[in-house]
Amino acid sequence: MTGFGGYDPNWQTAYADQVMSAKEAVKRIRPGQRVFIATGAGEPWDLVHALVDRAAELPDTEIVHLLTLGEAPYVTEAMAASFRVNSFFIAENVREAIQAGRGDYTPILLSDIAELFRTGQMPLDVALIMVAPPDAAGNCNLGVSVDIVKSAAENASLVIAQVNPNMPRVRGDADLHAYDLDCLVPSDAPLPEVIQPEPDPETIQIAENVASLVDDGSTLEFGIGKVPQALMRFLRTKKDLGIHTEMVSDGLMELMESGAVTGARKAVDVGKVVASFCLGSQKLYEYIHDNPRVSFHPTEYVNDSSVIAQHPRMVAVNTALEVDITGQVCADSLGARFYSGVGGQVDFNWGASHSRGGKAVIAIPSTARGGEVSRIVCHLTPGAGVVTTRASVHYVVTEYGVAYLHGKSVQERALALISVAHPDFRAGLLKEAIAAKYLAPEMGELEGRIGTGPKDLRTTMVLDDGTLLSFRPIHPTDEPRMRELYYALSQQTMYYRFMSNIRRLPRRQIQQFVYIDHRDEVAIVGTLPEASGDKIIAIGRYYLNPRTNRAEVAFTVLDGFQNRGIGTFLFQHLMRIARRHGIAGFTAEVLRENRAMQAVFNKSNCKLRSQVQEDVISYELDFT
Repeated sequence: MTGFGGYDPNWQTAYADQVMSAKEAVKRIRPGQRVFIATGAGEPWDLVHALVDRAAELPDTEIVHLLTLGEAPYVTEAMAASFRVNSFFIAENVREAIQAGRGDYTPILLSDIAELFRTGQMPLDVALIMVAPPDAAGNCNLGVSVDIVKSAAENASLVIAQVNPNMPRVRGDADLHAYDLDCLVPSDAPLPEVIQPEPDPETIQIAENVASLVDDGSTLEFGIGKVPQALMRFLRTKKDLGIHTEMVSDGLMELMESGAVTGARKAVDVGKVVASFCLGSQKLYEYIHDNPRVSFHPTEYVNDSSVIAQHPRMVAVNTALEVDITGQVCADSLGARFYSGVGGQVDFNWGASHSRGGKAVIAIPSTARGGEVSRIVCHLTPGAGVVTTRASVHYVVTEYGVAYLHGKSVQERALALISVAHPDFRAGLLKEAIAAKYLAPEMGELEGRIGTGPKDLRTTMVLDDGTLLSFRPIHPTDEPRMRELYYALSQQTMYYRFMSNIRRLPRRQIQQFVYIDHRDEVAIVGTLPEASGDKIIAIGRYYLNPRTNRAEVAFTVLDGFQNRGIGTFLFQHLMRIARRHGIAGFTAEVLRENRAMQAVFNKSNCKLRSQVQEDVISYELDFT
């Protein structure tokens, strides 16, 4: 036989009493039994085909599995009298059958499935699995599919194993002794390969937005879906990343070889990539074979939220089908039609949100059906199931930006999610939110001014003490932060900015600062990270006068951060943005006693004209 090494070449002789053909092995299955089929690339196809060949002899057989690949011959209409599938996760190959009523779906947390088997709540009569051949000690390895397969094999009354030398042997908790298996069926079939398609631009943008949330030293979970897999390409420059995830794919290899993944800052399994199954190419299967840096464990460990939460800066990335503007996440159904499954979303969402510095992320395209419908909705489609509740959701990321919802009011959530919805649907969502009483009626005036702003307006600067200051477009959820900024300003700074001794700013005026169209109006805030979110310490903005093609500019810096170059940096950044938009220059009005603002303009390298009228200097600046 060919394949991976590490096994006893004489195993068929050593275990001759257990060795038999697939046809002989499946003859032990009786009608009406519950049969488990192993996951993904570990599906024992020789045994599945032999089982289907006996269909006429096996009426009322229940087939249980998590996720299978390729065709599923046992779910055809012709097989309905013999087999009924019951899936924990609805893959494409069984979706039509389940939606047509020829199969069942059991919604359950991935971390809980093993307990169903162990306690007998879901007793298994038979487990069909695939393993690597026994080694010298008699241990067979589950290789690419440990997940719930190990528990199924340990708790089924009859275990039939397809023994394949093409199955890689993995480190971790992946062994079953040959004597704990009832039937050993030799096979040398190649493992199925799953090649990830090249991601589309929308997926790439979502992945890039998610990557902005990943700090050096984070430990990551990559859920199933296009976005989590595309994310890996944006993590290659990160440092000391760890991996603790259900599934690994080909992107893992490049991420590890780039040096980004070391696992050095993990709290448990330090230095190890931890997973429960993998789907990928033959190259990936070769990479994980006996790799000391990769450790496969059963789902009840990998998805244990208390284990996940131990990792500092745990980042869990999962996908969804629909999110309503209060934060309810539907991930397993399209309305009343079951589509996928709960999977590990809840396990990892809880673990990441209870991790020190952790981030639980729901990544979702803003539209579906080719842009015809919004995935961000005012109300979930009737019949839709909530996988992650509004009380548990943290980050929602689309190709239009990041919405942080945890601890936010319904109004703040609605504004944040509308701002990252597709622009074509924002106006309708705003009207629906007002009708639902999620937003006040006067918020209707904000139509066309709710958005996150272009990502290319972001930049950073390092202050004289080494502090990193981030600059980004103002966001609709910045209203309370802007209020905090203005009430933290000294009376003199307020006077310089508004040219009057004001004591309070009406909410409507603050909203005018926050809700802008990012075209004729641009507002950039300088922020520092805090536990409660970004702290705004500076704001710069301009308003375009279309008749003159000049924009009025103004900026404010919190008193404790003045005279550190922030105003000059912010002005230069606004000037670069305005020039890219074809604006000819700026205008500004400055009090004669505001020497700091005058100095910024005088050092601007613009063609400068000024006019003094009483206590105010009027500037015109031409870009050169």
